[in-house]
Amino acid sequence: MKFNIIGSGGCAALPKPLCKCKICNEAREKGHPYSRFGCSLFLEDINLLVDTPEDIVHAINFSNISKINTVLFSHIDPDHTLGMRVFEHMRLNWLDVSEGKECTNPINVLAMEHVMYDLNSIKSKLGSYLDYYENTRKLIKRSVVKDATYIDDIKITFVKANFATVFVFEKDNKKVIYAPCDVKPFPNNDIFKDSNVLIIGNTIVGDVLKGGYILKDDNKLRDELFTMDEIVNLKNKYNIKEVIITHLEEDWGKSYDDYLNLENKYNGIKFAYDKMTIEV
Repeated sequence: MKFNIIGSGGCAALPKPLCKCKICNEAREKGHPYSRFGCSLFLEDINLLVDTPEDIVHAINFSNISKINTVLFSHIDPDHTLGMRVFEHMRLNWLDVSEGKECTNPINVLAMEHVMYDLNSIKSKLGSYLDYYENTRKLIKRSVVKDATYIDDIKITFVKANFATVFVFEKDNKKVIYAPCDVKPFPNNDIFKDSNVLIIGNTIVGDVLKGGYILKDDNKLRDELFTMDEIVNLKNKYNIKEVIITHLEEDWGKSYDDYLNLENKYNGIKFAYDKMTIEV
């Protein structure tokens, strides 16, 4: 399986609009890998995309992706969904529509029931956006996945984590976990054991954050986000060979070079960057 992290950034863009800090200025000057698109993942084997942050159109173009057949949604948060208009970019042809021709190759949109319910609530005064994309323009076809599904020879298991989802991709005794956001506490499930790779987000990286900020022990972010020690414990608990930290927040105040240096501190833990490729 060949995965491409087409977006490794967090809730806010990097560079963050209007911000003149050292990290954002460096990202503006140097571009990738110092800058980061919103959090998203592409599985090349089956032309599958996970999540649609606002800048997903640019992330797809930057990664030179030529085909997308399936989109998975992990949860409703805006930084994972509000680029869903990409369905129009990829499938809507107004010249065909002007002649009465609608899309004949809709994108398959998959999510767990609780996530699909949330997605259907994203709407304007005219109704749900996904209803419009599926029923009016025929650009997508929605399906609810309860536990697992197969696309070609790849098994994808959906594991509920609060209001979000952890995805497990399996093929030929290889296993990759993708847990981009809002998965703390991490669900207990034997399916995670002996995985080749865990790609996980929402992790506080470092003791000193942007602007010299020190996160106190009682800061509520510690309840919502993983610490690096907790990531190490997850890796050991499930005997995971390699961990890649994604969803890297601008608030952490770290550049691409800082993350490279941090990798020397950990065994089997790396930090994502846009267009990073993982093959198992």
